[in-house]
Amino acid sequence: MKPEHVLVFGGTSDAVEICQALEACDVRYTLSVATPEGRHTAQCLNAPVIDGRLSERAMKEWITSHGVEMVIDAAHPYAQVLRQTILDACRPLECPVIRYERPSTIESIDHPLIHRVSDVAQACKKIRGDQKKVLLTTGSKDLRAFCCQLPDTTLYARVLPTSGVIAECEEAGLGIENIIAMKGPFSQAMNHALYQMLQPDVVITKESGQVGGFTEKVFPCIELGIECIVIERPMKAQINQYADYLTNVEECVALFSHWKQQEYIL
Repeated sequence: MKPEHVLVFGGTSDAVEICQALEACDVRYTLSVATPEGRHTAQCLNAPVIDGRLSERAMKEWITSHGVEMVIDAAHPYAQVLRQTILDACRPLECPVIRYERPSTIESIDHPLIHRVSDVAQACKKIRGDQKKVLLTTGSKDLRAFCCQLPDTTLYARVLPTSGVIAECEEAGLGIENIIAMKGPFSQAMNHALYQMLQPDVVITKESGQVGGFTEKVFPCIELGIECIVIERPMKAQINQYADYLTNVEECVALFSHWKQQEYIL
């Protein structure tokens, strides 16, 4: 049955696609984004947008006061805290949650230069003493942790070109010669050229899926003989905690279309 009001969490391009599919099926929704970058990504949408991170209590109050009947968790694959907060807020309200998880592509790549680890600490431990230049393509969230755990290396960070993110880089101790402020998506050729220019000993990245340009980041490492450390996605929550678990936007479109058809039948 078509919900009267859907609350969508996510500031990614695929979250925006899901919102556009809701619009196409005349489903009322509100989007919640945690960062200014998410707000920028969502500027093409017509629905209201909640800016900033919501606590569990704030989520409960918003869902209750705005008549939300369904929540869609379309957050970034690494937004583990947000995902758990959504479940904790919705469970006592008996508000169903649909989780969208963009497809993984890590299993398609198997090469001696590619090393898989579970978190930042393991990634740092993988760096050998002779590997002095490290390129981070993991975003700005963990910059301080990398800088603290890799004090004897030269770190380059490719991050979004916003004033807030640049400030985070500077606060973490990176100089202007170490900050590559660019907005993706990046092609394989673009990454190849960047790696050639910087000549890092290691590239550290996250398994962000095809939407996040994962293979485009990894293949140039293989071509140039550069070791690549991949921080794997956090362990998935139990699927049975969700009303539905979708892994591509087409499945979302099919579900929303079904809601619309049911409305006409009723």
